[in-house]
Amino acid sequence: MHILKWDLENLPSEEKKQEIVDFLYHNLEEYGDEKKDIYNCVQYTFNELNDKITSGFIITAEDNQKLLGVCIVNETGMEGYIPENILVYIATHSATRGKGIGKQIMQKVIEEANGSIALHVEAHNPAKKLYEKLGFTNKYLEMRYNK
Repeated sequence: MHILKWDLENLPSEEKKQEIVDFLYHNLEEYGDEKKDIYNCVQYTFNELNDKITSGFIITAEDNQKLLGVCIVNETGMEGYIPENILVYIATHSATRGKGIGKQIMQKVIEEANGSIALHVEAHNPAKKLYEKLGFTNKYLEMRYNK
């Protein structure tokens, strides 16, 4: 298995971006979003939104060029009061869960991120235990107002 980092210095092809979007759409299951929203996140990562300067990176776990796991991290452009990075999506292939792939991806994310990392996880999501083992803490209760 190979852990790869995609960023502004190592851009994925359009085909690879679509593969990442499709993978997340199918493997996030109940925790996912629409494909268009996932694709927008990918565009943010690679500074492809017309009027915004954005960045981040994507970590993939692959075996024989087959995706086993994906994580997208967007940089916030902030520091201190808001973490510098937000982990937006992470998923492993449903057939490979429980084999340590998610942990390896998270370790690479922690290694590659410049600054702190925030993420949102639902209370009943089994991945919550992994995040806690890696040192993530629950600092806030998130509240949203959706227009």
